[in-house]
Amino acid sequence: MNLYLGIDFGTTGARSTAIDSQGKIHCETEYTFANNGQQQPELPSVWQNALWDSIEQIPPTIRNQVRAIALDGTSSTVMLCNTDGIPVCEPILYNDARGAAVTERLRAIAPDNHTVLSATSSLAKLLWWQEFREETAPTVFLHQADWLAFLLHGKLGISDYHNALKLGFDVDTLCYPNWLIEGIAGAATPELPQVVAPGTPVGEVRDQVGDRFGFSRDCMICAGTTDSIAAFLASGVNSPGEAVTSLGSTLAVKLLSHTRVDDSRYGIYSHKLGDLWLVGGASNTGGAVLRHFFTDVELDNYSTQINPEEESLLDYYPLLKKGDRFPINDPNLRPRLEPRPTDSVEFLHGLLESIARIEARGYQLLQVLGATPLTKVYTAGGGAKNSVWSAIRKRYLKVPVVTPVHTAAAYGTALLAMRSVTD
Repeated sequence: MNLYLGIDFGTTGARSTAIDSQGKIHCETEYTFANNGQQQPELPSVWQNALWDSIEQIPPTIRNQVRAIALDGTSSTVMLCNTDGIPVCEPILYNDARGAAVTERLRAIAPDNHTVLSATSSLAKLLWWQEFREETAPTVFLHQADWLAFLLHGKLGISDYHNALKLGFDVDTLCYPNWLIEGIAGAATPELPQVVAPGTPVGEVRDQVGDRFGFSRDCMICAGTTDSIAAFLASGVNSPGEAVTSLGSTLAVKLLSHTRVDDSRYGIYSHKLGDLWLVGGASNTGGAVLRHFFTDVELDNYSTQINPEEESLLDYYPLLKKGDRFPINDPNLRPRLEPRPTDSVEFLHGLLESIARIEARGYQLLQVLGATPLTKVYTAGGGAKNSVWSAIRKRYLKVPVVTPVHTAAAYGTALLAMRSVTD
């Protein structure tokens, strides 16, 4: 039997899923990052340990049947490596807005309203390194998924056009635009990755990795994608107008559209998906805010005491720290979590309702700017399990809100691996 392995690197941990050619799941594993994957100098070793542990958890009888592997990572989580692939400084996470310090240079380089015009874009982080790092030794700029795949196939400097979008890669011409090449030119310019289509076979698994884990010599490592697109792929959505909201630590929306929409003023961007476009954005609100105030047991208990048809009058903008990316793209946007009622059920109701408002506002904005009208929303991530939250969201979205059969990003990445060697 041929099996296909997807490995998902989200905000707080890594998960893997192995499937067969019919999409049946044969194994799933989970690994939680040390310190919940927050900013720390040891992040590359945390990720590497998670990768090896996730694979180690898979039974040997399944590992030796794996024919292709793909990985996803958090969008705009980036790093600098030396020419041997060894990280030379602390990676910068997806939601880190230090790029606000180079806003003027970014605006001088990029076209108006371009996707990269955000304090958290990959290009903003590259410019920040150019501005504030003193070392001038040759470096290679990589996304999280690029580096993790390199550990498996050994070919340094390969990315995919989903991860590379916020670096400035042009998915229409499939190359880096001149404004980008010229705008970053200088003594401390890192080498940009070669960009291929997500799912492109890159190389067979390294001999030492294959020997360690029992992968076959011809096991192929494929170009990956981002975690939210992987969740979209898992849902099975294929009709324009259908969308996926990923309710994990953060909130990401993706709408399948005939029309491309890009507008940096609101943190909106479009990924190429075959002949269609995946239009959306990602907010820093989401499950991480809920877990900051409640345990999982409390969330389950309090949710059952909420009437989802009754509107909460509490108007929050739930963030753990200042700054959001979508539908308000403002690195200085302050959290709004007051007034806080003494009743925990009422407080949770206000949080769930406020996150639902942000989601609905996002979808409304996509359609105002020209995306295909919304017809149905599938929900992925941990929030998909909360039926009360789903009912609240349906009231705001005014379309059916459903949970797909498969919601895990690792499942979507496994599908990407399967299609790469079977299509």
